[in-house]
Amino acid sequence: MAKQGETAERILAIAQRMIQSEGYNGFSFRDIAAEIGIKSASVHYHYATKGDLGAAVAARYAARFVTWLERIVTEGRDARHRLILYVGLFRAAVVEDGRMCLCGMLGAESESLPLEVLEEARQFFTRNLAWLGNVFESGAADGTLIFTGSSEDHARLTLAALEGAMVFARVNGDPASFDQIAETALARYTR
Repeated sequence: MAKQGETAERILAIAQRMIQSEGYNGFSFRDIAAEIGIKSASVHYHYATKGDLGAAVAARYAARFVTWLERIVTEGRDARHRLILYVGLFRAAVVEDGRMCLCGMLGAESESLPLEVLEEARQFFTRNLAWLGNVFESGAADGTLIFTGSSEDHARLTLAALEGAMVFARVNGDPASFDQIAETALARYTR
C-alpha cells in the first residue's frame, strides 16, 4: 500500500499531466482516482477541493520552474545563453513531452478558475517576467542582447511569444514550428 505522501505526489503528478493536456476544466477527482486505483474520496482526503488541488499543482510547477531558472543563471554563460536555455524549458514541454506550459493552460482558462488557482498562475508569470527582465537588463549591459525599449516590454514579448509558439505548435500538430517561432523571436535580440 502506498504511503500518504506518495499518494499525494501521484495525485499532483497526474493532475499536472491532465491540466497540461486537457486543461483545468478537463478532469475530475474521479478521473484521477480511476488512474491511481483509489476512491474519489481518497483524492478529497489529500485535497479538499479541486481549487486546492489546482493551486497545489500550480505552486509545485512554479517552484520547479524557479529551480530551473536558478540553474540557468548558474549555467548560462551570458544573457544570450540564458535566454536560449530559457527557451529550452518551453521547448522540452511541447516538443519532447507533447504538453503545454501548465500555467499557460491555466491562463487560457483564467475566467473559470478558482481564485487560489488563478493567483498561483499569476505568480508564475510574475516570477518569469521578473527573471526575463533581469536577463534583458544584463544582456544590455554585457552587449549580448540588443533591443530598444524597456527590458520589461521585451520580457513580456518573449514570454508571450513562447506561450503562443506552444499553442501554435499544438493546434497545428507541428512541434517543429515551436523551434521556428522561438528562433525568430530570439533572432531579434542577437547580432
